Amino acid sequence: MSEARSYGEHPSELVGRQIAGYRVEAELGRGGMAVVYQARDLRLDRRVALKLLAPELARNDTFRRRFTHESRVAAAIDHPHIVPIFEAGETDGVLYIAMRYVAGRDLRQLLDREGPLPIPAATRIAAQVASALDAAHDHGLVHRDVKPGNILVAPGTDSDHPEHVYLTDFGLTKKSLSLTGFTTVGQFVGTLDYVAPEQISGKPVDGRCDVYSLACVVHEILTGRPPFRRDDDMALLWAHQYDDPPPVSAGRPDLGTAVDGVLAKALAKTPDDRYGSCLAFVAALRAASVRAPRRPAVPEPPLWARPVFRHQPRR
Repeated sequence: MSEARSYGEHPSELVGRQIAGYRVEAELGRGGMAVVYQARDLRLDRRVALKLLAPELARNDTFRRRFTHESRVAAAIDHPHIVPIFEAGETDGVLYIAMRYVAGRDLRQLLDREGPLPIPAATRIAAQVASALDAAHDHGLVHRDVKPGNILVAPGTDSDHPEHVYLTDFGLTKKSLSLTGFTTVGQFVGTLDYVAPEQISGKPVDGRCDVYSLACVVHEILTGRPPFRRDDDMALLWAHQYDDPPPVSAGRPDLGTAVDGVLAKALAKTPDDRYGSCLAFVAALRAASVRAPRRPAVPEPPLWARPVFRHQPRR
């Protein structure tokens, strides 16, 4: 059995082995469709994040073709807030993606540790993610799975830019997954807390589904929880499709009702009723937050000035 083929049963056994010119050093994260490792590029002697997709995905011709095409498109996007993809291919029957290794923590870890963030930090993070998403949309890519676990927060360059945000996980070709047999009727690719109504109903999606998901993330950044919380998955799916989001100002006295209106528009059930781009949403959010009531100014410590976790997002 080859190193790559052992992925499906004993992924931990890959540590120390070579796959497609990369030496696997440690596991970083895993999900149902992929495992991400810290690895060493033996050709260029650099550290990378190596994502190995489940072997059964490579056996589907449609998925493999779309994986190749969309990985090339993603790799061609040169944007400061998108994790660069160095290489994507297939080895020993397993599809892989090698990308830049980012030292930092993801937004999920940050929110779990810190809770709701100050408005300036929320708008800075949202603006960087929005810029990345709009750049992807300009290249014909829709992310479809914007969530805190796919947003990396690393140290910034100076006091005016205290954190540098990266959006990752473009390379899994989520549109292709729905064509492989790995999703069935009533299922979709995406995370339930942040999924757009049109994804749930199986309608065609464009960049405005990412506007909705980003708004869900912003809601959680500001309040500590996504807009909808329900006791079971079906109730949560129903809420995304039919329930109004709760006002963010209810739990944040430093937020005004203007922010509620911005989030309500970004979370509209119909894409035509949302902002036309992610940056348009963030611009409205920033303008509304300027009009919000202010607390006395308190110096804001950098978000990254705490113990750093070395991490790459997981599926």
